Amino acid sequence: MEKVKKIILKILKWTGISIAAILFLMFIIPLLFPGTISQQVKLFANKHLAGKLDYKKTHLTFFRHFPSLTVSVDDLVLQGSRPFQNDTLLTAKEVSVGINLKNLIFNREVKIDEIYVTDANANVFVNSKGEANYNVYVSKPSGKTKDTTETGASIQLDLIKFKNWNIKYNDHSARVLVDAKGLNYTGKGGLSEDIFDLQTNLDINTVDFSLNRIYYAKQKTLHADLITRINTNALTFVLQKNELRINDLPLKFIGFISILKDGYNMDIKAASEKTTIREMISVLPPQYLDWAKDTKIEGNSDLYFHIKGRFSELKSSKPEVKVRLLVKNGSVSNGKAPVPMNHLNMDLNIDLPSLDTDQLAVNLKQLSFDLGPNNKFRASVKTKGLNEMQMDANIKGTVDLQTLDHALGLKDIDIRGLMDTDIKANGIFSLDKKLFPKTNGYLNLKNGLVKTKYYPNPIQNINLIANIINTDGTFGSLGVKLDPFSFDFEGNPVFVNADLQNFEDLLYKVRAKGVLNVGRIYKVFAKKGFDVSGLIMADLSLNGKQSYATKGQYSKLDNKGTLILKNIKATTEYLPQSFFIKEGNFQFENEKMWFRKFLATYGKSDFALNGYLLNTINYFIERKGTLHGKFNLNSNYILIDEFMALKNGDNTDKSIEVEYAKVENPKSSGVVIIPKNLDVSLEANAKKVEFKGLTLNHLKGNASVNKGEVYLKNTSFDIIGSRMNIDARYQDESPLTANYDVALKVQDFDVQRAYKEIDMVREMATAAKDVKGIVSLDYKLKGDFDKNMSPIYPSLEGGGTVNLRDVEVKNLKMLSAVGDNIGARAFDNPDMKGVNIETNIKNNLIHVDKFTFKVSVLRPSISGTTSFNGLLDLRVRVGLPPGGWIGFPVVVTGTHSQPKIKIFSKTGQGILDALYNQKSNKVIREERRAEKKSRRQQRKEKEAQENKAKNAEKQVSKDLKEK
Repeated sequence: MEKVKKIILKILKWTGISIAAILFLMFIIPLLFPGTISQQVKLFANKHLAGKLDYKKTHLTFFRHFPSLTVSVDDLVLQGSRPFQNDTLLTAKEVSVGINLKNLIFNREVKIDEIYVTDANANVFVNSKGEANYNVYVSKPSGKTKDTTETGASIQLDLIKFKNWNIKYNDHSARVLVDAKGLNYTGKGGLSEDIFDLQTNLDINTVDFSLNRIYYAKQKTLHADLITRINTNALTFVLQKNELRINDLPLKFIGFISILKDGYNMDIKAASEKTTIREMISVLPPQYLDWAKDTKIEGNSDLYFHIKGRFSELKSSKPEVKVRLLVKNGSVSNGKAPVPMNHLNMDLNIDLPSLDTDQLAVNLKQLSFDLGPNNKFRASVKTKGLNEMQMDANIKGTVDLQTLDHALGLKDIDIRGLMDTDIKANGIFSLDKKLFPKTNGYLNLKNGLVKTKYYPNPIQNINLIANIINTDGTFGSLGVKLDPFSFDFEGNPVFVNADLQNFEDLLYKVRAKGVLNVGRIYKVFAKKGFDVSGLIMADLSLNGKQSYATKGQYSKLDNKGTLILKNIKATTEYLPQSFFIKEGNFQFENEKMWFRKFLATYGKSDFALNGYLLNTINYFIERKGTLHGKFNLNSNYILIDEFMALKNGDNTDKSIEVEYAKVENPKSSGVVIIPKNLDVSLEANAKKVEFKGLTLNHLKGNASVNKGEVYLKNTSFDIIGSRMNIDARYQDESPLTANYDVALKVQDFDVQRAYKEIDMVREMATAAKDVKGIVSLDYKLKGDFDKNMSPIYPSLEGGGTVNLRDVEVKNLKMLSAVGDNIGARAFDNPDMKGVNIETNIKNNLIHVDKFTFKVSVLRPSISGTTSFNGLLDLRVRVGLPPGGWIGFPVVVTGTHSQPKIKIFSKTGQGILDALYNQKSNKVIREERRAEKKSRRQQRKEKEAQENKAKNAEKQVSKDLKEK
């Protein structure tokens, strides 16, 4: 026993010593190597990260992620790659890297084999051009032999562990959004090898997924157990064991993903087989899940998904997606239901080649359910294409909506009525080719009612008898009858009768009468923000044929009646705010829809319209219809700035192009977007118009909107104390760019006031700050606006005349420098009264034609080139008395602020013009000094530039005349 005791004591002793030694080493090693590790990790970060990295504090310890020796940084912030270097890509409370202890002790090398990231937020972004913010890792150049003597840190990962991450992936080029919160991830494997198997465990508390702003998953939980073979040489991921659970729905998938230089290639098959309908329903949006908890749901379902192909924005290639959903022998019932929904069956197949909706194929082979003996619904629908859709549909059923409501256990809505339908359709639907499937069918609804929890009163007495027939597959034989469609809401009956025949040349008979409180209707369906107390009152009788209006046979039309709108809010996808129609009184008289009284506001702007629209029937019939009209427009105040597409406003239904442009350019205003389906002329009279701080008073003239372009003709307004006349054209190219032509004349304006109040004067005529007096202007220009609706000066082309009627020029640096060099102080105060200066503009250069003025007894003349950035290349001839017949040359180069003078010289230094790309709206090259050349070469270049500028001016005049 004594011997055993000694052995045990010896074991305990050495165990204690070993533990103490290990603990001692765990404390001492971080103290021995802090400089080595910190220095080499920083070296690695600076060498391999393109984004700016910042953090507060570093730690070297065994105890944060025992037993690994880890370097930890607190409160890390990593900026994105260009062009997102000012945006945050990643923030994390703690980032730790595990250090290989053997390499550290024996080789004094830092080998990173583990990564831990805790409490992180990642914002991954790809803009509309395909530029990404996550390209922050700079790999070693290929083709170089490895330098074994190189010092610093290296990565040979075996473990990645993320805890409590929030990740947002927003790809504007693919129109994909993934938003994951509460992500926990563990990845194990030989991550440093060229080919390795990665074992992954992933849990996400909530994840959202949308494509083209349509959410296919919202607030879903996700669990994944995956084994992925990764080939780092080819950047290929082969999915071997992949088990996924979305809420209660299990999903297995196999395949591969390869990352390419211009996109990716994939072939992934996913399936959820032999699951229940309840498990399938668990992936519905959250608002439906409470309903499912209290509802008895039985039956089986299967889901199959396959995506295959390449995605490349540059090559315009996209993968194909196939989906199949099967539901078998389903049953849905609620405790209050007299009968359950039985025999629920569905077989849905979707095929989307190249993610192209024009090739979309939908095959609903079967959708059926029973609600008792006389309540059965059966449908099969097969379509292919979108703009030209092949269709084969058979829909038949009689459904008591109240029984359906009870069977489903709907809580927030009460629906009633007997719906009976029988529709068969087979053929091609194409608006462009005016084809419609051969159809015979009807939809009847009797004694309908809709009531929700959001509003106390129902929409009731809903009756609809609709018949549709087409005998030969063309628009010519298409007929639709509504006889009637009627309902009551809060004591106000509304009814519509319509008989529509021959949609190739629509023969219509429509009668509509009633009062509709739009504000309360929207409250019934919990729609907020559309309007406050909007009211629509209609008493219309429309009777005629489409061709009567298009051929001018207006006497055959019999359109009459009134439509009154009050307090209606309306939005368009291209404007940031809502229009508020205070009152709109419309009267129909044959071909015209008269605006008898129309008062509206938009932000701070107000409008009163009086006039008429033509083609209103065609506009609502044809997809590409254009509204024609003529109006008188009166306004007290119009603020153009608030119409710019990217301005902040209450409109939440903007187009996806505007929405993405706003996200990618948060500090930009954008340009004003013009509707493409209007052809309207306006006699405009506005007391005050403001644009980017510039005030125009008493604007009067002719304005028109035609196919996305705005024209001003014979328009005048007061500006800087003078009356300006203007002809102009404006057209947007995108939410961020626009182009314009303008021809303007202004008599006798104050130069100093113009210089102080108009930005463009300060940019285009910097010398104006040294000029006082009265000037007249006759000028033509065309150019582009940038993303803040400011002129892009290198895009300007045109020219014109400036008349110095009564001016005083003092201490103009360029002239003073000439005077100083020739000993003539009178150049500080030259006499330029009545001088005409003709200039032409092209590629950021201003070409000045020769003009002569007086300086005491001298007769100097000036010609040459200057630029918007202040470069000078001018020729001055100083004419001597008597009459200036004899003179000597002077060359002025340098800049406006620092002119350089050469007397008795004709050899200046030319200016190479700027290069501007009209398609991308970018300056490719700014103007710069040319190499010194002979006078002959300079003369040729100058003549060529001046000819370009004069031709540009002529083209502006031609364009305005043609418009």
